[in-house]
Amino acid sequence: MSIEIGLMMFPALMIAIFIGFPVAFSLMGIAVIFGYFRFGDALVHQLVAKVDDVASYYVLAAVPLFIFMGMMLEKSGIAVKLFEAIHLWTRRLPGGLAVGTVLICVVFAAASGVIGATESVVGLLAIPVMLKYAYDKGLIAGTICAGGSLGTIIPPSIVVIILAPVADISVGDLFVGMLFPGLILAGLFILYILVRCIIWPEDGPRIPRDEHEMPLRQKLWLTATALVPPLVLIFAVLGTIMLGWATPTEAAAVGAIGTVIMTMIYRTFSFSVLHDAMVKTLQVTAMILFILLGGTMFSGVFVALGGISAVQDALSGANLSAWTIMLSMLALAFVAGFVLDLISIILIIIPIAVELLRSMGVDIVWFCIMFLIMIQTSYLTPPMAPAIFYLRGISPPEIKLTDMYRGVVPFIALEFVVLAMVAFFPGLALWLPSVVFAQ
Repeated sequence: MSIEIGLMMFPALMIAIFIGFPVAFSLMGIAVIFGYFRFGDALVHQLVAKVDDVASYYVLAAVPLFIFMGMMLEKSGIAVKLFEAIHLWTRRLPGGLAVGTVLICVVFAAASGVIGATESVVGLLAIPVMLKYAYDKGLIAGTICAGGSLGTIIPPSIVVIILAPVADISVGDLFVGMLFPGLILAGLFILYILVRCIIWPEDGPRIPRDEHEMPLRQKLWLTATALVPPLVLIFAVLGTIMLGWATPTEAAAVGAIGTVIMTMIYRTFSFSVLHDAMVKTLQVTAMILFILLGGTMFSGVFVALGGISAVQDALSGANLSAWTIMLSMLALAFVAGFVLDLISIILIIIPIAVELLRSMGVDIVWFCIMFLIMIQTSYLTPPMAPAIFYLRGISPPEIKLTDMYRGVVPFIALEFVVLAMVAFFPGLALWLPSVVFAQ
């Protein structure tokens, strides 16, 4: 009887979310209602134990630190200098402003790991300039949405900090493993922009040469002052993890201190900026950890009611291959992305998927990287598309919703290309961790 009750948890959760209850309260409420059938009055002790489990996850200490990095970069004006420096070198290319925008998103994502912050900050800078030079509105929207989403698959990523402990794998393995797929994806975005703007120059015209253009020495100096501090920050976070000098949490602490030092170097530091960044960090961290706690309670009750065993038995009886199960879980994550946030998708799907695939001998790091690519694709895909909602909040009225939907389609196709590459060539995700963490 308890197994049948456990399998009813997911329909009940979907109903609660569609009714409009917040995700965290839906997860906790369903866990309490269904958990009472299994534990009775002892449920209180079980849920308190889950609170203690979440509070004792050492790696989760990196979450507020990475969020703080993103907030400081967002509020300090550092993105403005990056924008100016990178576009000095890309503006003469076909679609050069869009190419430079993707590059800025890569640097910003690698320096912060916060998705929404990247899209908002870079969008506010890039959209007016691209509109000024009559860029295609669909290309503008697609570039901002796709570039801003790179924070999911380019380390350090807040999503990975949540995913790794849920999947019971190393954060370092995921950070290093997602590096090649993330850079390949960014490279394909840039290649698409260049090819499109060569074939249709009116979509992304070259910026005319300015007779008052600054000399090469001045360009190099501006580029160095804008790029070197963020690159040092990126090395302090990713480099120390890859070299084994620091754990992800220690590296995040170094990065948090580094962003404060950067604002001082750029003379944008103030106590009001620090206060705003800390308040925003507190709000976002509380939201993430509250959802994580709800997901932990939900999955704990689901396991106790025999839900995972029932799913395993059903799939075993169907004689499905590991590939079929992987594709099913990825498809489920893609569809779930239409109604759920990224963290909720992880907490609902990953415990079941990992339990099944690990018993079939599938490399979980490889699967998790494909999972990250898939939820990033879902992040871009209409009709829900959180990336488009972010863009609507910062875009001027002349960029219509139809422009946004039209603009993201080619980038979604490129996401699936990279997903297929990682699926058929696992070494893209697994080779670098095997080298970096080889004993």
